[in-house]
Amino acid sequence: MLRKVMIKDTQKSLEKVAVLLREETTLSLATANLDGAAWITPLFYISDNDLSLYWLSSDRSQHSINLVRQPRAAATVYRDVSSWKEIRGLQMRGSAVKVTAPKLRSRLIDAYCKRFKLGRAMRLAARQSALYRFEPEFFRYIDNARGFGHKFELTLQPEGWDLSGLPA
Repeated sequence: MLRKVMIKDTQKSLEKVAVLLREETTLSLATANLDGAAWITPLFYISDNDLSLYWLSSDRSQHSINLVRQPRAAATVYRDVSSWKEIRGLQMRGSAVKVTAPKLRSRLIDAYCKRFKLGRAMRLAARQSALYRFEPEFFRYIDNARGFGHKFELTLQPEGWDLSGLPA
């Protein structure tokens, strides 16, 4: 019985993460420069059912250069609010890779252009950009509306997502 409750809580928590990722549009991606210094970049993104995030960028941008050298990254997605009581967001760790499979790339770029209502000129620029995928291995979900510091954490294990912290 306890195992069923834990699975239900984990699924409920994953759905909260998915909802927030679908509702928001911008992530802050943190990578490391050659000297180890942090580099943070705001990016529009789309997400999929596996909770991966995708964005378009130039191969020459600093974060893209950093990812070639070290694919490990951290990211955050959060609501823009004016009171600490409204803070709700995600902190994530994982890896990022360039998406090169032509059919997948085309489908994702189409979804990206549709979500952000990009016109013809921007669609052309999008098709000429590199497409990246962030694959989260850890989520920390924070929701101060449920109490200061209310959070739960999800860690990807070989058998699936593992919930820790306060249940959702």
